[in-house]
Amino acid sequence: MKHILLSSLLLFSAIAFSHDAKNEWINTTLSEATIAKIQSAKYEYKKCVGDEMQKSSYQQQDTRKATDAIMKQCEPVLAKMRIVYTEVKVPEVIADRHLKQIRLQTTREALQGMMFSEASRKAGN
Repeated sequence: MKHILLSSLLLFSAIAFSHDAKNEWINTTLSEATIAKIQSAKYEYKKCVGDEMQKSSYQQQDTRKATDAIMKQCEPVLAKMRIVYTEVKVPEVIADRHLKQIRLQTTREALQGMMFSEASRKAGN
């Protein structure tokens, strides 16, 4: 009797913990052309941030406020990368996570550059 009970319990637990196909990770690949488009959009975004940082109007502002204004100014350029992701049907969660990562990394770099520029201006005076 115990063997039958134990066997049925093991069978039931195996069924309960069986593989759920809906939650399985499906590895996706992007074509070389899509990767090139994403890299091009990322380059355009960083170029926009770099060009905005060179404007003299931002040099007179507080570095954090200037960085925030620069990032807001270049946000439409970053949105082009999201369009590339949606065209190849990348899940929105993954696309948004990557865009957030790029935005944060670029913001840090821009803030660091603005702080360095401000420090060098103050040291020169």
